[in-house]
Amino acid sequence: MELRGERVVLRSVTDGDGEILDRIVREPEVAAWWSPPDDCAGMLAVVLEGEVIGAVQFEEEIDPEFRHAGIDVFLTARQHGKGLGTDTVRTLARWLVRERGHHRLTIDPAAANTAAIRCYRRVGFRPVGIMRAYWRNHRTGAWQDGLLMDLLAHELD
Repeated sequence: MELRGERVVLRSVTDGDGEILDRIVREPEVAAWWSPPDDCAGMLAVVLEGEVIGAVQFEEEIDPEFRHAGIDVFLTARQHGKGLGTDTVRTLARWLVRERGHHRLTIDPAAANTAAIRCYRRVGFRPVGIMRAYWRNHRTGAWQDGLLMDLLAHELD
């Protein structure tokens, strides 16, 4: 699988990507929001000019009454603030809507992750509400609030 954004390419993770992604997710700026994944199954590598700079994953609810998809993403800290997260999320969102037929997408950043929230707003995601004590911080063990955001298909682009 390969999806092309304006600047990034999203492709299936290969055997050689695991070590790179593990190193990225352990960077302090990334580890503040992500715990190291057990494996990279279900992830797409985010590639910029031939270099893996992060990963994005999605999950799909296929029950016709509740059909939607959710997105999660992380990028190496040295690429933060360059619009690459926005390009990544927008590219995957377009595919989920246009090719997979989802009418609604969700994303659920930590409520304190203001940079991620700004990124998702640029794609068109809107806050739905705070999910109290939503995720456990793997470094501290403390429960943290999350922000549920969603995007309807007609709001994309």
